[in-house]
Amino acid sequence: MKKFNIRKVLDGLTAVSSSSSSASQTGAGKENDAVPESLQSEHFQLCKTVRHGFPHQPSSMAFDPVQKILAVGTLTGALRLFGRAGVECYCQHESGAGVIQLQFLINEGALVSALADDSIHLWNLRQKIPAILHSLKFNRERITYCHLPFQSKWLYIGTERGNIHIVNVESFTLSGYVIMWNKAIELSTKTHPGPVVHISDNPMDEGKLLIGFECGVVVLWDLKSKKADYRYNYDEAIHSVAWHHEGKQFLCSHSDGTLTTWNIRTPAKPTQIITPHGKQPKDGKKPEPCKPILKVEYKTTRAGDPFMVLSGGLSYDTVGRRACLTVMHGKSTAVLEMDFPIVDFLTLCETPYPNDFQEPYAVVVLLERDLVVIDLGQIGYPIFENPYPLSIHESPVTCCEYFADCPAELIPALYSVGSRQKRQGYSKKDWPISGGNWGQGTESYPEIIITGHADGTIKFWDASALMLQVLYKLKTAKVFERARGKEEKANADIVDEDPFAIQTLCWCPESRMLCVAGVSAHVIVYRFSKQEVATANVQLLEVRMQCELSDVDSPDATGEQTPTQASSVPSSPQDGEPPATDSTQPSAGGNGSNSSADGPRDNIPCLQVRSSPLKQSPGYQVELVVQLVWVSGEPPQQITSLAINSSYGLVVFGNSNGLAVVDYLQKTLLLNLGTSELYSPSEPNQRQPCSPRKARQPSGALCDSNDGPNAAEERCKSPNSVKYKSRRFSKTVANDFARMSRKISSSNDQKPNPAWRSMSSRKRFYHTHSGAPTSTRKSVKLVFPTANSDHNMNSKDVSFIRSRSSSMTSVDRESREAVCALCFCETFPKKSSDGAPSPCVLVGTTQGSVMLVALSLPPGDDHRLMQPVGISSCGTVARLKGGILTMALLDAAGAVLPASYEPWYDPNASDEEKEKEKSRWRRPASPPSSQEGHDSQFAVLCSEKQAKVLAMPSQTRVHKHNITESSFVLRADVVQMGSGNCIACFCANGHIMTLSLPSLRPLLDVNYLPLTDMRIARTFCFSNLGQALYLTSPTEVQRITYSQETCDNLQEMLSELFTPVETPEAPNKGFFKGLFGGGAQSLDREDLFGETASGKASRSLAQHIPGPGNMEGMKGAASGVVGDLARARVALDERGQKLGELEERTAAMMASAESFSKHAHDMMLKYKDKKWYQL
Repeated sequence: MKKFNIRKVLDGLTAVSSSSSSASQTGAGKENDAVPESLQSEHFQLCKTVRHGFPHQPSSMAFDPVQKILAVGTLTGALRLFGRAGVECYCQHESGAGVIQLQFLINEGALVSALADDSIHLWNLRQKIPAILHSLKFNRERITYCHLPFQSKWLYIGTERGNIHIVNVESFTLSGYVIMWNKAIELSTKTHPGPVVHISDNPMDEGKLLIGFECGVVVLWDLKSKKADYRYNYDEAIHSVAWHHEGKQFLCSHSDGTLTTWNIRTPAKPTQIITPHGKQPKDGKKPEPCKPILKVEYKTTRAGDPFMVLSGGLSYDTVGRRACLTVMHGKSTAVLEMDFPIVDFLTLCETPYPNDFQEPYAVVVLLERDLVVIDLGQIGYPIFENPYPLSIHESPVTCCEYFADCPAELIPALYSVGSRQKRQGYSKKDWPISGGNWGQGTESYPEIIITGHADGTIKFWDASALMLQVLYKLKTAKVFERARGKEEKANADIVDEDPFAIQTLCWCPESRMLCVAGVSAHVIVYRFSKQEVATANVQLLEVRMQCELSDVDSPDATGEQTPTQASSVPSSPQDGEPPATDSTQPSAGGNGSNSSADGPRDNIPCLQVRSSPLKQSPGYQVELVVQLVWVSGEPPQQITSLAINSSYGLVVFGNSNGLAVVDYLQKTLLLNLGTSELYSPSEPNQRQPCSPRKARQPSGALCDSNDGPNAAEERCKSPNSVKYKSRRFSKTVANDFARMSRKISSSNDQKPNPAWRSMSSRKRFYHTHSGAPTSTRKSVKLVFPTANSDHNMNSKDVSFIRSRSSSMTSVDRESREAVCALCFCETFPKKSSDGAPSPCVLVGTTQGSVMLVALSLPPGDDHRLMQPVGISSCGTVARLKGGILTMALLDAAGAVLPASYEPWYDPNASDEEKEKEKSRWRRPASPPSSQEGHDSQFAVLCSEKQAKVLAMPSQTRVHKHNITESSFVLRADVVQMGSGNCIACFCANGHIMTLSLPSLRPLLDVNYLPLTDMRIARTFCFSNLGQALYLTSPTEVQRITYSQETCDNLQEMLSELFTPVETPEAPNKGFFKGLFGGGAQSLDREDLFGETASGKASRSLAQHIPGPGNMEGMKGAASGVVGDLARARVALDERGQKLGELEERTAAMMASAESFSKHAHDMMLKYKDKKWYQL
């Protein structure tokens, strides 16, 4: 991957785009250039850290019974290795080919992987980041099966042609010894036996190799004599083979759902044929065929009956039944249903030796979307509680947020309430996959990840120290009634499915306040409590946000819009408050008078809040539900931005229709404005709504939404209400225009939203459902000054919004200005402010406008619930290219000004405890007041195209930087590093960049990850201290760091997979077996497969590729099996040399003896006929 990193070259320099200041910049702006910045480019480096979650598209699995490490391969070429809780590792094959099989070199810290591209790889697991040591690519044959005997360096590889090749794991070279399919089968066989589906050696005789072919033929091959001892034939195809540990019998699973047991010395017919799930006919006929048994394992025990574990084999009449794992033990048969299809399973045994009693204790079942471990030692076969974070995808992730350096007490508090949610009935034994060791990292700050899901659940995760563990799970769907009938489901409003899906969320770690926005245009406010409470009625607030067409003839014409002048809404209920709620109001799925049966659906929310009492367990409990309602037959727009502030007691949210501010303490709507109404009427940046047609004049005010739009227009014309002078389309034209727009608008990541409507001035309506009397709901002052005002902010935007779409019409682009970023802060509402900062809300739009809304809070806590909150729009602060993504405030020294917050207290505690907690309420130190002519704050604004820094309160531009021209920024956050602050950006072209603050100097620019999936854009998020994450697949979260310090300490922080463990002793032969030779027979495979005995393999058959493993990995491997085998080979060579010398001396002695014998024989012949006296 090509990386582009702007390093020290740019330190101390300022790019032209980032250093350009306005010509009118005052002396105060020049002082801002002198703000010291501690962050430099050497503080940044980008690298991946860890990957969490369930392996996406798993395909194979292997287990090391000594190291107790589990390996899982996927169809995308990924390897995931698991040890004890918190020990995980991810590595990837460069080719990306699917993993078809994995084989551990048991207790040697090495793993062999076979891929679908006919290559095999040797991984070194003795280093924290595994690396490939060797690779072998087959050119002419396709790999179908691999087998590596325990404590052997020779790997058997079966191919699609039916041949078996042998690879030396030490050197990763092919042996000249090849088992050809035509020699393995009978010569009289006229058809090809098919691919090799099984290879294994006899547990008691390493010289006998069992070969299974797909057609149903099994061959017992003698490696020494190079011929087949026995051949076993069956009519049905074979899927797997399993040995009895004594090596006298083996078991085969077939495609017709049968299991055949064979005696190795009686190949004529199987000794037993059973169909585990077949119906046995009474007349003795053959059972009905069943589905194939894909895998079977046969494990023996010393004290009882053997275990037979198999997958598949169900009867064909079980249509729709879920996948099952069958455990047969003695006379009992247990069928265990799984939630997802079974990919593979392994039986975990006490011993790694195949010729000993296996003593199985658990079964690891790899499913398509889960990993299950079954306890074989307890009655009922309970499952173990999984310690890995594999439930991220339990429901699809729709949004994600990352919080680093959280308050220390948060994780224990979440864990304490989450521990009560755990299921019961798990096995009481410890998790059996317990290998590896945790890392020894020095970073110990608390980290929390929050994920929102399609079913409305929210999960809190402890992400500290590169681990991930679920803390607490919140189900937001409990607040609503669920659609039960087909008619109710057919009336779904915004989305056809997943109506409770989480769109965005906002969380305050200090106050523990949580605010959630869903796709059905609903907002839920939660408080955290450690006590259980029963809520009689859920507090509900319904908001009517609509957008109408203005009176402009042409998109290019300029029109006049009479702004709302400063006026006061009466506080008496009879003047401005809606009447009491009618209990008979129809729900979203009902057939009331407001439904489409009598006309356009109007004033109806998309979801119906439950009417029955809600029991709320300890944890997050509902404070308020806000729902947007239908307007004249059009569903509400989805919420695009959200912010909450516990110190002010306010929630603010926006969508393509405008902005709404809700007081969740008083349960009232404070503000409901269109985006165009936030502009000051005299400022040049104001955007007039455009429309090609003229329209009628509406009026709008606070009214009851139960009476429909016509009644609302007539009844709500109070003398003291706020009015507008504007016109709109007729209802028919507006509906036609909306239908046309729905056809041409689309979304890249989710279903098209049918709620598009044309822009215009706004009508403001709200409707409340509350247990409190309506007279307690206070009104609010709306003030719109004519002068430009200023504002800044410091919280993060949690939404992903693009400001334009290729499918939008020109009218839509010009007029549909959505609110896409929000932030509470304390700043100066006017340019001439010379006092202390005051509470404000910064509002960013998709057209690049940043506007300021000032808040006026009642003095003192005692008056907060009695007096209304004042709100005034202060106009535009700045304009940027592209939609606004994030905004923040810095003090004069360049430090981030945190938002004010209310420290957490338990809302259900006693009054004494509440008062004790409230006495500790505090807010962060208020920003310094501004002296006349001097700026004391910086406003940091970042959009999809550029970033700006403004001096406050003068609102003069200090720095500007164009981030990208050809692409756009997907996510931007102002983050705190160890010694400073910066802006972190992720662009659609894959670049990750950081900019210094406040000078906006480029510090990092790396081409990391091109946007290939909208899932990445939706879930990518930055956090403080140089951390970030995104959803790399539907089931996995990838964490990365852009901190040089973290990269330097990464090796120490990562967990270790390999730990020194002694291999168990081999089973004893026993006295009689040793005396009569009945024990296991060993085989010197070097004599058979070595180059001396078998010759060299064909070079064109496979290509050896040295791996990129570093020297550390090579040394680690050298200390393992490879080094031991190499030393053994040298010793054998020395022994052979000495034997050769001995053989030569023996031959010389034999020659001398023969010569002596010949001479002696000649002398005997010479003198045998002579008398003694003739000598």
